Amino acid sequence: MRSSNLRNILFALGDYKGKLVQDEQTTTYDYFQVYEFLFTDKRTRKFEAIGPTDHHHLTAFVTPREKRSMPRPIFRNTILKLATLTVATLVLPLTMVLAQVKQESPIAKPEPARTESPNPEQFKPEQQASKGSVTIGGNVVNYDAFAGTLVVHPRGWDDVPQNVDKDDKNKPTEASIFYVAYFKSDTKGTPRPVTFLYNGGPGSSTVWLHMGAFGPKRVVTADDTHTPAAPYPVVNNEYSLLDVSDLVFVDAPGTGFSRIAGKDKEKSFFGVDQDAWAFADFISQFLSKYGRWNSPKYLFGESYGTTRSAVLSNLLETEQDVDFNGVILLSQILNFSLDSDFPEFNPGIDVAYELNLPTYAASAWYHHKLPGAHPDLAALLTEVERFAMNDYALALGAGSSLPADQRHAIAAKLHDYTGLPVAYIEKADLRISGGEFEKNLQDESNLTTGRLDTRFSGPTFDPLSKEAEYDPQSAAISSAYVSAFNDYVRKDLKYGENKEYKPEIDVFKWWSFAHKPPGVPFPLPGATNVMLDLATAMKYNPQLKILLNAGYFDLATPFYEGVYEMQHLPIPPELQNNIEFRFYESGHMVYAHEASLKAIHDNVAQFIRSSDNSKTK
Repeated sequence: MRSSNLRNILFALGDYKGKLVQDEQTTTYDYFQVYEFLFTDKRTRKFEAIGPTDHHHLTAFVTPREKRSMPRPIFRNTILKLATLTVATLVLPLTMVLAQVKQESPIAKPEPARTESPNPEQFKPEQQASKGSVTIGGNVVNYDAFAGTLVVHPRGWDDVPQNVDKDDKNKPTEASIFYVAYFKSDTKGTPRPVTFLYNGGPGSSTVWLHMGAFGPKRVVTADDTHTPAAPYPVVNNEYSLLDVSDLVFVDAPGTGFSRIAGKDKEKSFFGVDQDAWAFADFISQFLSKYGRWNSPKYLFGESYGTTRSAVLSNLLETEQDVDFNGVILLSQILNFSLDSDFPEFNPGIDVAYELNLPTYAASAWYHHKLPGAHPDLAALLTEVERFAMNDYALALGAGSSLPADQRHAIAAKLHDYTGLPVAYIEKADLRISGGEFEKNLQDESNLTTGRLDTRFSGPTFDPLSKEAEYDPQSAAISSAYVSAFNDYVRKDLKYGENKEYKPEIDVFKWWSFAHKPPGVPFPLPGATNVMLDLATAMKYNPQLKILLNAGYFDLATPFYEGVYEMQHLPIPPELQNNIEFRFYESGHMVYAHEASLKAIHDNVAQFIRSSDNSKTK
């Protein structure tokens, strides 16, 4: 996973319910939970229909498919708009069907009830040790590797065994969190930095950062085309961050080899605040287990991982007295009302269109779709950013009062910056969503442009569709990452026998986007916004340094969105000096482009060296 827009309609209408029918199971949710289903993951999209309580309901029958390479299900736009229109006008009862129903559908026989053992087995921490070496910058780094798990519990868990209810036959609610830690050997007792790394989703494992960016081994994929099938080359990673920091790759609860168990397990771990607490518990335990409390500490999150980092840094600092030296953000999203997906469902709020425009321009530049010559990408983007936040913003703000001649002039300028036809732009009311841009940029070639990385292209599924229906970048490289890691973790790290590695899981049936910001006594429903969390962490620890990394060709979390968020943090002006910005000619997974991988390694390494507070550099 993100649409905050339908939430406004739901709040205006009052208490609504939604029904999800999946695998012949029907679940009812209250109105803000139904809104949360419309949140869009940066790797996976899903939605459910909605309707008012008691008198009207909309039921969406959906096939059980959640796949990173298929981010936009076919027919999503039609159904979602019908659902929105229906709720807004309180129409009579209606049933919506999304899925091709087979003419002869056998009736599934109910499974026999499963009996729980009177003394259910609890998770136990695991650890598998191995050794290895990696060559970085011509220097060999020997390391000790530990692949294992730590057991974490929800907030409020009582760790006193005597307080456990002896008559409670339910399995205790807990999560077994999988990690792979790499420690440089022979450090002679020097307190070396330790960096905790994780991808996002929510619902994604950390296979992407591990095998593509900073682990000691790296899978090699094609730069902007579909990577051929196995065997995939796995090489020494000369861009690993082991030259400057020990590394801990962490899989979120339920992903990878991590597992959850117990009563209300999904409710306990699948949510903005629940997830952050689980990671905080994990980090505290890890620091104790490996004696790293006095090491310089860093968080490195990608995509939703940046959301997690904002909450986590504030939680650990203000509640558990654990300061961090730095927070490294890659492909940032902190305020989900700025999300690039589905801005059309939040009419009157046009900032997302403005923040998308520089990425549209960069993408059109890459595919040679701009009508003019622009030899310098950085100069072009500076020009587009100025237009987006001034003339374009004023035009969108004018709404229907914008004079026709000005409307045409803005459309012509948008054509210059996107390559899209003026007539199409005017028909779209000057407002083009990410999915529409992906579908139409190379439409004359029957190609769909990538979302996570717009440098990628793939055959269009439906030439008549309004928006892109899948992500060619995700389709192009996912198999290589997952295959390479499954091979590596078992053969080199000696972990995973008789276990399934889950690169991504579907969490959206349970995920709560309600968040309790600092200073608020209860979680707030609505579009998640963790800017206040990061701001509070920076004010609580004014030495905390931030490094924002972003790819110009990322249409999942556009680079200018991250800039906008940072420039609007509620912090004193002097703390803005603690924030560094680094940009790359790559996409969401910056490291998928080797030149950008080298650059991000060098930038992050320098960031750590400059902020680790050690006397020996």
